[in-house]
Amino acid sequence: MDARRHFEALLGHLENQMQAGEGFTLEYQAEASDFIRFNHARVRQAGKVQQAYATLALYQGERHGEFELALSGVSEDDQLRLDQSLQRLRTVLPTLADDPYLRLNREAWRSETAAGVATQDSAAAISQIFEASAGLDLVGFYAAGPQYQGFASSWGAFGWHAASSFNLEFSLFHENGQAVKSNYAGERWDAQAFAGKLAFAREQLEHLGKPAHKLQPGAYRAYLTPAALEELFGLFAWGFSAQALATGGSPLQRLFAGSASLSNKVTLEERIEGGLASAFTREGPRQPLRLLSAGQPGERLVSSRSAAEYGLLANGAGSGEYPLSLRMYGGELDEREILGRLGTGLYIGNLWYGNFSDLPAGRLTGMTRFATFWVEDGRIQAPINTMRFDDSLFDFLGPNLEALTREPELLLPNGTYGARQTGSMALPGALLSRFTLTL
Repeated sequence: MDARRHFEALLGHLENQMQAGEGFTLEYQAEASDFIRFNHARVRQAGKVQQAYATLALYQGERHGEFELALSGVSEDDQLRLDQSLQRLRTVLPTLADDPYLRLNREAWRSETAAGVATQDSAAAISQIFEASAGLDLVGFYAAGPQYQGFASSWGAFGWHAASSFNLEFSLFHENGQAVKSNYAGERWDAQAFAGKLAFAREQLEHLGKPAHKLQPGAYRAYLTPAALEELFGLFAWGFSAQALATGGSPLQRLFAGSASLSNKVTLEERIEGGLASAFTREGPRQPLRLLSAGQPGERLVSSRSAAEYGLLANGAGSGEYPLSLRMYGGELDEREILGRLGTGLYIGNLWYGNFSDLPAGRLTGMTRFATFWVEDGRIQAPINTMRFDDSLFDFLGPNLEALTREPELLLPNGTYGARQTGSMALPGALLSRFTLTL
């Protein structure tokens, strides 16, 4: 299926169906993804998913409604489905009340981007995984392929985005049941880069056979890998939402109010180029935003609805006001010096089950998991059993942040419920002078 031609055929048909006083927006999502599941370093399940969905929104004055429909990929059949959805919306809209915060972008904007559109050679990637993991108990999941997003409106807006990427999450299991987890993601598979990831995981696996080092609850020096930091950022990144900040529900409320601060090492941006998300939302073209600058609060994510309700200027953020391509600037810490700079403390490879223990205070809690090690004099000594952490983002991104690694790592979401997600984070690793474990 030619996704763009399919989308444009639906758009052309819809434009011809409009009646006086009506307007529409049409969103389109499609993918052609390979999904491979591994167990004991062997392919246990392999499949390919090709799917497309459209969301039609109809507007009559200040009234609006929308309908999502699954598409077959055959233009004639899908045009009929579109007509049926349009008739249902025409029946429903007269029964609805006006929306006082409806602020449609009626500009005739255009945005076309292509990120990593090269074809993914899944066969070559799977072959390398198979050969390199011989003799290991590797469990993993590989997803790859192109994804497409389209948007158009009756007011002349048109957006098209094509991206191709891969995401491999894998764990190496020790015979004692312990595991090391790793991930490798990007726009193009690099055999050397994967070999390095696997070699590092294999090195950590050897330490899992040692007796666990028992820790008492308390504060310890710690290094958080980019994957561990992603779990924390995933918890509070929605705090840049204009609505959350306006209603007092953001975990970053104290920062934007001026009663708390972060380290000047922290600079965070919502980027357009370099990520895999589209350069537009249904609100219009997205804008690059500096969310944090040297620890100081910057811009917030403002949808048109929040702009109308709180007297702000919209900046292309989606209705959920969540960052789609978050990037944190790196620092001066060389990856080869991580253990040496840590000295004695915790090397934390992954965190999970994260949640807020005190949202207004920005306190996060969760569990360590997989490869967490006790380090002494710059050398890994033993694994650490699962423990709970509880710490404030104003501490671990504030006075307790000692250093950040130089190169942020691209981290892609592993969610595949309904469809593969398209957001991303690029995060460095973080060396902390204190990180609090509670039990």
